[in-house]
Amino acid sequence: MAALAAIDVVKLAKSIPARIEVNLFYRTEPRVRKIAKLLKLAGAEEVLGTSPDARIPGLDSKRALCSRQGIYSADVVLVPLEDGDRTQALVKMEKVVLAVDLNPLSRTSRAATVTIVDELSRALANITKFIPAMKKDLAAAERVVRSFDNTENLRAVYKRLDARLRRLHR
Repeated sequence: MAALAAIDVVKLAKSIPARIEVNLFYRTEPRVRKIAKLLKLAGAEEVLGTSPDARIPGLDSKRALCSRQGIYSADVVLVPLEDGDRTQALVKMEKVVLAVDLNPLSRTSRAATVTIVDELSRALANITKFIPAMKKDLAAAERVVRSFDNTENLRAVYKRLDARLRRLHR
């Protein structure tokens, strides 16, 4: 995510405000340091995850490593380009999991609380664009949260894909 959209990640985190954490499927210390450096060059003041001090329950290996001040204690976690096991583990921790995924059939998309089926940079920019309005009208934001159903969301995505494929087939 940082390699594809570091500036967008930092803009989103600053607009909320939220913390940024490096959390990798294939974790090595050199990769973590490079990603943290990239995020700081993009404007992040703090990047968590370089010295993990907690574990996501239910995951084996280094994938479980996280920061107690970040993912471990967060109420909401954005997991773009994620693996399904970690998404499922975060949902089991009772977190609201927002997933950005191009594949609406993936385990990540199906397990997430909110699935955004889109290209990463565009999705981050669109999320960031709506934050000021949601902050300004908390009642409207609350209505969106209460009425959102990820199963219905994915059903609408599947219908759109089906219609597009049928048009292409003709």
